[in-house]
Order: sequence, then C-alpha cells, then structure tokens
Amino acid sequence: MILGEDLLLAYGAKYQTYAANQKIFSEGNNPKFYFQIVKGVVELNNYHFDGREFIQNILTTGQSLGESLLFNDHSYPMNAIAKTECQLLKISKVDFLNLLVRNPEVSSNVFSCMSEKLYNNYLMMFGMSSFDPLIKVKTVLDAFKGSQSDKSVTFLIPLTRQQLANLTGLRVETVIRTVKKMEKENLLKIKNGKILY
Repeated sequence: MILGEDLLLAYGAKYQTYAANQKIFSEGNNPKFYFQIVKGVVELNNYHFDGREFIQNILTTGQSLGESLLFNDHSYPMNAIAKTECQLLKISKVDFLNLLVRNPEVSSNVFSCMSEKLYNNYLMMFGMSSFDPLIKVKTVLDAFKGSQSDKSVTFLIPLTRQQLANLTGLRVETVIRTVKKMEKENLLKIKNGKILY
C-alpha cells in the first residue's frame, strides 16, 4: 500500500464499500478525496461519443486512484468504477493534504508513486501510438507484468480479451488474433483461456 491504513485512519479516513459496477467518481466531478484500494479491482475509463469504452487503467489492492488530481483544480478526466466488490479507504482532500504536510516522509512516498505512474503512462502512450496491434497488446502486457517484483516469473494477466481491446483501442477480434499470433511466436502462453506472460 502507498499509505498505511492506520495513518490514513488517524487523519480521518473512512472505509467505504462499493458494489461491483458502482461508480466511485465520474468524469467532470471535482476531486474531493484520496482513495486507496483495500481490496478489489477498480477500472478507470472514458466513453467515446459513440458509447465505446476506453479503459485507461485497471487498479487493484494496495493501489490508489486520483491522487494527482488533488494538487490542482481540474475535474476528473475519467470515471472510476468498481469492477468487483471493493473496499476503499477514503480521506478528504483537506485531510490528505494535511497528512502530507505533517509527514514529509509520506509525501516523498506519494510523489514517488505518482512519478512511477507518470513514467508508466509515458510508456503506454508511446506503445499505443503504434499502428501495429502486437506492439499495443505487448505494451499493456508489459505494463501489467512490470508491476510485479519478479519479472522472470510467468505472470497471469488478469484481463479479458475485451478489457485488452478497451485498453488498446483495438477491436476484440483483433486482440484475439494478435494474442494467438504472440502465442505462435512464443511471446506468451495461453492456458485454459488465460494469458500467461
């Protein structure tokens, strides 16, 4: 976890449970809270004018969401939706900023995590700019595997083909063909329909 639960609770954080598919915040809302996932999976997304979903990120236990937006006056540029039943720690913007001022070592940790997210976003943007579907899919798989401490171990990718399509902007049929091609080239394995990378 980025911040210890006890520390967050000491500064006024509360546990909040969200049902699967419940919105945590919506695009256009003003950021008023720091959220940290205690358990569950949260998806950050947008919808194109034609209703197609674009997934920006999928976050899980121990990760935070929306913290960078607490340092400016912009509204949320995306939605946050609980993809499974989730328990989050939620602390107001004022209390979160107060926590950072009074705990410089925590501030350093938060800024380090935000820097890591920004770095990963740069890698994702570059990979997504390619016209080659294989590069787009590999970029997403690398990002998910990159969050693991042991990169040499085969990693079970926790995404469906549809989620990969939504993350890459590709059609699901293109993702299916690309994943099969990557398997033939020994870039990944498929076991019981799951991608091992």
